[in-house]
Amino acid sequence: MSLLSDPTRRNAPEENARLGPKAAEDEVPVMGRSRGLSLRAMAPNAITAAALCSGLTGIRFAISEQWAAAAVAIIVAGILDGMDGRIARLLKAQSRFGAELDSLADSLSFGTAPAIIIYLWSLSSEPRWGWFAALALAICCALRLARFNAQIDVEEQPHKSLGFLTGVPAPMGAGLAFMPFYLWMATGLDVFRSPIFVGPWLLATALLMISSMATPSWTSLRPRRGIRLWLLAFVGLLFAALLVEPWWTLSVIGIGYLALLPFTLMRYSKIRRRAVSPAQ
Repeated sequence: MSLLSDPTRRNAPEENARLGPKAAEDEVPVMGRSRGLSLRAMAPNAITAAALCSGLTGIRFAISEQWAAAAVAIIVAGILDGMDGRIARLLKAQSRFGAELDSLADSLSFGTAPAIIIYLWSLSSEPRWGWFAALALAICCALRLARFNAQIDVEEQPHKSLGFLTGVPAPMGAGLAFMPFYLWMATGLDVFRSPIFVGPWLLATALLMISSMATPSWTSLRPRRGIRLWLLAFVGLLFAALLVEPWWTLSVIGIGYLALLPFTLMRYSKIRRRAVSPAQ
């Protein structure tokens, strides 16, 4: 049977081209015909481009040794990255173009840019193995995003099906990579800038990004109704703390995320056992 006479084979490339981007990794992909970039798709893709520019501008600040501005540029890129997919979903403007642009922007803003910034800030005093640690962060971020893109249309995803992610997501990985910098800004202690501390920390962060462990997602974090008002108050206080003591607050957020990982693993194991038990 020829390709033209087989409708299944003829439509397969078209179906793959219609996979749209996601607001989050645990979101179900939206199917839609690819007819070029629509007018309403301009807004989310413009936000993605702005996130890319913010991440790369952080490198420019680092070259000028404006370390705080460089870190803030990466944080702004993370905020914009959290907005573009959700706006695309609200506008029903998902597209394969947006998905590919988002992955490229994430790789540069949360892999390449943090690696260069941290290298210039700390690891340049040990250029051989310091550059190796920086490369590990950039490469592992790219590998993580490639793994995510390759699994977009894969049905069997144990973590995703139960509401979890696989490995630390790229924006959070960049935030964890900057933890020594946050502590250095908060305390002024040179030990947090030492390549002996920063290098292994980057390697550990890189490994977390490409790991197969279950990590928390927004769908897995569902607080009970009785504590939701308390949670709103906590978010308000957290925002105020970011304005008053940004570096200490960012450090606490990073430590809190790391402390949450063991509990996420236990919760995932518990939910998985419940999901498997009825089938046995």
